[in-house]
Amino acid sequence: MGEPIRERLPSERCAINHRFCIGGHKGYLTVGLYGDGRPGEIFIKMAKMGSTVNGLVDSFAIAVSMGLQHGVPLEKLVEKFTNVRFEPMGRTQNPQISEAESIVDYIARWMKLKFLSIEKGGVS
Repeated sequence: MGEPIRERLPSERCAINHRFCIGGHKGYLTVGLYGDGRPGEIFIKMAKMGSTVNGLVDSFAIAVSMGLQHGVPLEKLVEKFTNVRFEPMGRTQNPQISEAESIVDYIARWMKLKFLSIEKGGVS
């Protein structure tokens, strides 16, 4: 089996910016999109969090982005990262995701709602 082929995003691309709050901790998610609307990269910034948490969420974002660009289906990433549990966790301001088990759980569930629910007949 050969090396996976990376599908790079164009130099200029559309993106979705999403503000979230988990247990009182604010964060920002940016999803870079391919021309057909598929997500191809994510960036996460947590406000007022220490360098350890920001480093971990940045590493998670890089891993997800590399997976998406190398053909890992979003469905598989969502399946693996949904219900991952660690602090910060708790109530959110998103009525579709009232509680999050972690930042990773919230992002996986939000990505599912935003990008997979249309295909499955759910809400976007």
